[in-house]
Parts: sequence; C-alpha cells; structure tokens
Amino acid sequence: MLVEAHDLLHEFPEHGRKIAQLREESDAFHHLMDEHNWLDSHIRSLEEHGTPVSDFHIEEMKKRRLLLKDRLYALIIA
Repeated sequence: MLVEAHDLLHEFPEHGRKIAQLREESDAFHHLMDEHNWLDSHIRSLEEHGTPVSDFHIEEMKKRRLLLKDRLYALIIA
C-alpha cells in the first residue's frame, strides 16, 4: 500500500530554507517538528503494514498531526 508522506518539506517545499533555519534556531520549533515527524512516521508505518488499530485511534493521531502541522506552519510564515 502506498501511503502519502506528510513531512514538512514535502508539504511546504517552498519554505525549505525557513524550516531549516527555524529547526536550527528555535527549540520550540525543533521539538514540534520532531513530534510531527515521529507521528507522521508512526501513522505511515501502521497504514503500510496494515497494523490493526481502531479507527478512533488512527483518526486521533491524524488530528494531532494536523494540529502540529498548523502550529508549525504558523511559525514558518510568522
């Protein structure tokens, strides 16, 4: 099963420089990005391997990933 990537550089390639700069200079951004990347990787792994997980649980993880992406994007464009 092909699962779409949701990492920040894939989602916002036009902001690659700013993402790298913020990751280097901002601990808050760095930690949010680490959490987003871990969650994205975990979700993709579950989906790729067909790991049994409740719909509620996977949807909650996806909502959290989206919230993190929104917070990160707000920092990128600030």
